[in-house]
Amino acid sequence: MHSPTVPELVDALAARLRQSGARMATAESCTGGLIAGACTALSGSSDWFERGFVTYSNAAKTDLLGVPATLINTHGAVSEPVARAMAAGALAHAPVDCAVAVTGIAGPTGGSADKPVGTVWLGWATPQGVFTEHHRFDGDRDAVRQATVQRALQGLLDRLTD
Repeated sequence: MHSPTVPELVDALAARLRQSGARMATAESCTGGLIAGACTALSGSSDWFERGFVTYSNAAKTDLLGVPATLINTHGAVSEPVARAMAAGALAHAPVDCAVAVTGIAGPTGGSADKPVGTVWLGWATPQGVFTEHHRFDGDRDAVRQATVQRALQGLLDRLTD
């Protein structure tokens, strides 16, 4: 079965958001703006893409998205509660209908026994609620980041289709 490319996912997401008149935001850590970049690579994306938050540091997650510092200190930046709070925070801090958030360890450094390189938590905030997923992507830094972009876009598209 054909796995859609990032541009194909962006096209489908753009069509879905335009159809419903919805707008989206991104909250990115390990991808450093790659999801926003993929979205805005499509001409006319200003119709449906509102903004991207690149919250690479813990302070940025707190300052820009309202993620409680205690949540980060308790669970770590790469965790389900932080991904959930990032997605909800993007929705709360932007005039949008949906948001996607990612936090992970792209490597090659930064991994641990509990959270090896390739560990990624994704969050999606939609009118139906906030959803999260955990993945462990294989490959080098670029491969982990690209897989995260693809899964983030596919996950949002899936949740907007349901």
